[in-house]
Amino acid sequence: MDNFEKLLNLLHLLGPATVETLQMVLMALLWGGLGGLIVGVLLYTTKTGGLTPNRLVYFFLNVLVNFFRPIPFIIFIAAVQPLSRAVVGTGYGVPAATFALSLAAVFGISRLVEQNLVSVPGGVLEAALSLGASRFRIILTVLLPEALGPLILGYTFAVVALVDMSAVAGYIAAGGLGDFAIQYGYRVYNPWVTWTAVLIIVIIVQALQFFGNWLSKKFIRN
Repeated sequence: MDNFEKLLNLLHLLGPATVETLQMVLMALLWGGLGGLIVGVLLYTTKTGGLTPNRLVYFFLNVLVNFFRPIPFIIFIAAVQPLSRAVVGTGYGVPAATFALSLAAVFGISRLVEQNLVSVPGGVLEAALSLGASRFRIILTVLLPEALGPLILGYTFAVVALVDMSAVAGYIAAGGLGDFAIQYGYRVYNPWVTWTAVLIIVIIVQALQFFGNWLSKKFIRN
């Protein structure tokens, strides 16, 4: 049986693998995106000149993000296995990979959020302050809406990175397209399987990028 015939016999596994990849990415985007938004807003507002300057909080969050963000995901996912076991009850499979993806997303997205919030003109915030609006209200009704377009682009970049990282998670038997490519392609020298997984990942990434670009144009202020 040649490699192409082996691929045909594995097609029934391709659908579930794709669903597992989307499940990991969407859950990581939900939890990591929310955590990253909170940390990113805190980084922006607590820095010198921010809405609520606090050197101690900013220093702690800045060091925390700078420490974890550069760690390659293949190392990060192994390093957080003990924490994964404590939180989700296992260090392997989809739950562990989703936990590691979510945690990594917090550190990556927080910096994207901070950088995109810088694009909001300071005069807009000062005007809201002069009208007596609370800082919390300014964040919700002025700061985030003004930066929504750039934020959508930032989250689009993040979700594409999460798709890439979900493939790396295949090394801990996390399921998904990465695991499919490694188990049935790389380890048995079947390039048909490997490149089929690659093609599906590329299609997913292109679709997400197109949607993110389209959505951001609806909110970017000219």
